[in-house]
Amino acid sequence: MSSSGIRKPAVLITGAGGEVGHGLIEKLSQSDERDIIALDIKELEPELRGRCAAGLVGDILDQNLLQRLVSQYEIHAIFHLAALLSTRAEYTPDTAHRVNVEGTLNLLQLAHEQARWHGNPVKFLFPSSIAVYGLPNLATKKEAARVRESDWNFPTTMYGCNKLYCEHLGRYYTHHYRQLAKEKTLSGVDFRCLRFPGLISAVTMPTGGTSDYAVEMIHSAAKGQPYDCFVAPEARIPFMAMPDAIRSLMMLSAAPAKNLTQRVYNVTAFSLSAADLRERVLKAFPGAVIDFKLDAPRAKIVDTWPADVDDGPARRDWGWKPDYEADRAFQEYLIPGIIRHYRGQ
Repeated sequence: MSSSGIRKPAVLITGAGGEVGHGLIEKLSQSDERDIIALDIKELEPELRGRCAAGLVGDILDQNLLQRLVSQYEIHAIFHLAALLSTRAEYTPDTAHRVNVEGTLNLLQLAHEQARWHGNPVKFLFPSSIAVYGLPNLATKKEAARVRESDWNFPTTMYGCNKLYCEHLGRYYTHHYRQLAKEKTLSGVDFRCLRFPGLISAVTMPTGGTSDYAVEMIHSAAKGQPYDCFVAPEARIPFMAMPDAIRSLMMLSAAPAKNLTQRVYNVTAFSLSAADLRERVLKAFPGAVIDFKLDAPRAKIVDTWPADVDDGPARRDWGWKPDYEADRAFQEYLIPGIIRHYRGQ
């Protein structure tokens, strides 16, 4: 709320304490146009909390908490980052479904209620994942090359199933909400989704993701710790540096609705094999010890994800282009950033 007592439009960020949340709060806090309401299941770091109008500790499955949000804030945009990631979700698929699907449904309904109350569309930014894809074997993966959004949507993980279903929920709320009602009205939800590749951060170490071998490899080398990579050397998926992930979310949020020809967009920056990653890390940290020790079940999941994705629609509709291709990502962001991070500890 502003000093005059009038509600200022707010942005709600769920999962605000995670790696994407950190960068997003930093970027959004550079503007004073909207209050930032941060929600996470853990207390935010003081520096991060200081950038927000409110930092709430709570669960997206808590209906009482969500009703408080509806009553206390004028929410015009939601960045729904909270999720139970792919590896963790395989151990507790029922919990993953509740968090990833029921939590998303709760927030879509919150967006609808807010739009109905203040009379403006509520943008709903939803990070999805290459986990929604499921290629049956390595030969098909090689032949498929750069996969489009509509191809190979046969996920093999609970996380991938959850994300794919939530993409469809978002389309439903935007285009088909209560389509048989006597007086059909739009939901007011403006759903916009990015399918992220593996994300690599120079600052935070993620937990629970199956693509995390890339960032684990780099951070382990920087700390002088040996690392056993759980996928095969030839395993290949697309990646993106964290600043590009934040920028793509901001770009899609800012894109005029009339420019969007679809609700779900691939974005990517570069595609590397695990062996390529190892070579680049060893070049930066010559003394690093990096071996390959296959964890067959997890490696099999990575093998079902595309080696690369086609992000042509994002480039066409809202001007997407990564700032960090592989060389720049390692030379200007990852390696110097990770070195600074550990020297500062």
